[in-house]
Amino acid sequence: MAFFKYSLFRGVLFLAFFLVIFYAFDFSPLTAAVIAALCAFVISFIFLRKQRDGATAVVADRFAPNATTTQSAAALDDADAEDALIDANPDIWIDADRKSGTPRIGAQDTEKSE
Repeated sequence: MAFFKYSLFRGVLFLAFFLVIFYAFDFSPLTAAVIAALCAFVISFIFLRKQRDGATAVVADRFAPNATTTQSAAALDDADAEDALIDANPDIWIDADRKSGTPRIGAQDTEKSE
């Protein structure tokens, strides 16, 4: 049902943009379709994230119901090690998205305070 709802939202967005562009701005049908497709994509990408995630889950479950994670064994081991470190030491902060050597914004420097 989530996939149907998301597809319906995208279709209605496309149709609305197409009609406005075709009739109000008097573009050719092909140009209006291309512009409407781009506008519908942008709007749905920004505002329909929840519906898109639900539709993706339905498609993934339909085509690969027994699929496992796509992460490698090394990545899973690393994640388990980080989780164990955080559980054992709640005062330690880990930011895997930050490049090493760059300071955290707004954080106190723990090395200087020691």
